[in-house]
Formats: sequence, structure tokens, C-alpha cells
Amino acid sequence: MTGIAAAIGNFDGVHLGHASLMRKAIEVAGESGLKPCAITFDPHPLQVVAPERVPRPLGSMEQRIQQIRALGIQEVIVLPFTQEFSRMSAAEFAASTLKGLDVKAVVVGENFRFGHKHAGDVHMLRALGEEHGFGVHVCAPVRLRDAIVSSSEVRERIATGSASRAARMLGRWYAVEGEVVKGHGIGSKQTVPTLNLEPPAQLLPADGVYATHTTDLEHGTHWNSVTNVGLRPTFGGTSRTVETFLLGDLVDSPTKIRVEFLARLRPERTFPNPETLRQQIFKDVSRAKRLFRYYG
Repeated sequence: MTGIAAAIGNFDGVHLGHASLMRKAIEVAGESGLKPCAITFDPHPLQVVAPERVPRPLGSMEQRIQQIRALGIQEVIVLPFTQEFSRMSAAEFAASTLKGLDVKAVVVGENFRFGHKHAGDVHMLRALGEEHGFGVHVCAPVRLRDAIVSSSEVRERIATGSASRAARMLGRWYAVEGEVVKGHGIGSKQTVPTLNLEPPAQLLPADGVYATHTTDLEHGTHWNSVTNVGLRPTFGGTSRTVETFLLGDLVDSPTKIRVEFLARLRPERTFPNPETLRQQIFKDVSRAKRLFRYYG
């Protein structure tokens, strides 16, 4: 096997649109005896060229690599996006980076831009491919109902609490992962005991209460759960927390968990006292259990 067929992009969230690029790269690789790969960048290019506009990521680079490889890609090549790299022209990117990686086929989306100040587009990429000996395959966007699947669309749905709609675009439940941290001890005494997840750098769902699945990443134990994202206004909270109430027995003490968001049950709100909140939590649990029968 010589050379690679590479899907190229940021792949933030690895949604259905990205999955279509991966499938095409795998198809082209199989037809041409190439290695199916993905090329992505770290940090996000906007972090370097316009940090004031960089969006909250939909996951860590580790998660992104795992999700891409799960689609059948053999290798994920992460290119450091530096100031020097940002000044590379489109022609230099093709002649230096792609040629240096032994790229024989490139798979990109219709809106792919590359090179300094996004000067390169798919038309220029095709011309450069003819010059440097790599084929170019351009994939049409994936549509879901009336929307084009994109990272920005996924981000919008998560930010507004539309967890199930985001899941349809991702092809899986949106999840956050992090270390379990010690809470304030209020829940176990006044409401219900929870696992408190250290809020990750990625985008969190809109404040509210969600039906969730929780996984102990060390021991592999899974639970149905109810998770609150927000400020805990009943207790005068000032910092955002992710608190998960497990609907099952806790055998081990998890140190790192993944929480998958199925559906938003209600917005977060202030209750007159902890007992009223506790009663509401059990109403949330009853509603979540009905959803688990539907979603699995």
C-alpha cells in the first residue's frame, strides 16, 4: 500500500456530513490501493487567526480522533495550526504539506477553503491536484429535513437545548466527558446524591434538566440518569455545574464519566426550598423513565 486518500477538515463534532467524507475517502482508498486517512488541525484555525471568533468545541481532540477512527479511517493526521502555518499559501499547502504526506487523493466538502486568508477553494484544489498528482473528490453537503448538517448547526441545537435534534445531526448522542469532582454536599443531604462532572472546555448544553446516559469510563458501567446543567440557583450557585443523578446502584466510585444528552426535560429554575426541588427531581425522573423506554 502506498500513498493515502485523505478527508480534510476541522471535523469538529464529527457529524453526519463529516461521516460522508470519511466514507468517500475509504471508498477511494479501496479502489486505488491507498490508505484511508483524515487530516485535521489543532488548535481550531480561528484560535490563531481570529481568537475572538473561535467557537466552543464540540469535543476534545482525543474524542474527535476516536470518533473518526470508529468510522473506519485507519489514521488521523493532526497538523499543528500555527501562525506560520496560517500564512502558508494554498499552492504551498498542496506542494509542501499534501505532497509531503504522500497524499494521492483528497476528499473535501463543497465549501472547503484553504491557504492564507482562505484564498484556495475546491476549483483551485483541483488545479493543484493536476499539477502535483493527487485526485480531488468533492462531496455534497448532507441535508437533514430543511437544514444542512454542519458543526455550526449542531452547535446551535446544543446551545438551545435541542439535544435530540443535535443527535440526529451527529448520528449519536451529544456527550461531555470529564473528571468527577467533589460537590458541595448539599444534594446528598437535602435533595438527591449526584456525580459532579468537572465542566469540560467544550460546549455545554443549554442550562436545564436532561434525560441522560452516564458511563463510568474506567469500569464501563452504564446508567440511565437525570442531569442538571446550570448554576444551581436554589442554592445561590454562581458557577456552571454538571450534576448527574444516577437511576441505579453505584458499585464503584467513578473518577471519570461520560454523560450523553438524550432530551431536555425542563429549563433550570429557582425553587423556594430544597424539599420542593427534591419533589421536582422525582417528577423529572418519572418523565425521564418514559423517555428511556422510547430511546433505549
